[in-house]
Amino acid sequence: MKTVLAYGDSLTWGHDPEREGLRHARADRWPSVLQAGLGEDVLVVPEGLNGRTTSLDDWSAPCDRNGARSLPVVLGTQMPLDLVVVMLGTNDLKPRFGASAHTAYQGMRRLVQIVRSFPYKPVEAVPKVLIVAPPPCGPSDNGHDSDRRVPESQRFAALYAQLAGEEGTGFFDAGTVARPSRVDGVHLDAENTRAIGAGLVSPVRELLG
Repeated sequence: MKTVLAYGDSLTWGHDPEREGLRHARADRWPSVLQAGLGEDVLVVPEGLNGRTTSLDDWSAPCDRNGARSLPVVLGTQMPLDLVVVMLGTNDLKPRFGASAHTAYQGMRRLVQIVRSFPYKPVEAVPKVLIVAPPPCGPSDNGHDSDRRVPESQRFAALYAQLAGEEGTGFFDAGTVARPSRVDGVHLDAENTRAIGAGLVSPVRELLG
């Protein structure tokens, strides 16, 4: 059996914008949909955390949201792994972090480096990486729009595709299959969350061989 780690933020955790603070049903979260599409020969391990960034500290949080700092713990817990799917960057655009897609691009590069340099057992069992660009943010009905967040989030796909080419990883643009809810302009309803899982089945199968 092959093992896939789904590493992300609230979009991976399954945050339901219609029910603030609550999650979509397990079957509606994209890692579960990906699991169903891949079948019993592959195990998808969901690792989503609300507010997780690629590599930035958020000292207002009740737990460590720095993705670069927590990733080695997750890799050590879940190894051996065949593939690490990373969908992060949206939280890097929070105003207090400076709202830069390029910051997320740099943070994502660091995550790729961490995956490849971790001391796995067996040592040759280095997993492949699939970089996923989160769906761009959109207008919201709650008045929490950011002048920079929406256009910066629209840069994710091009920057992450460039990074995938530079680092030799897989790439998938979740914005081609999903759009955020107008409730907050960031999170996804169940249909769009499921669409990401379905869209990832083919690229994940290809990387797993």
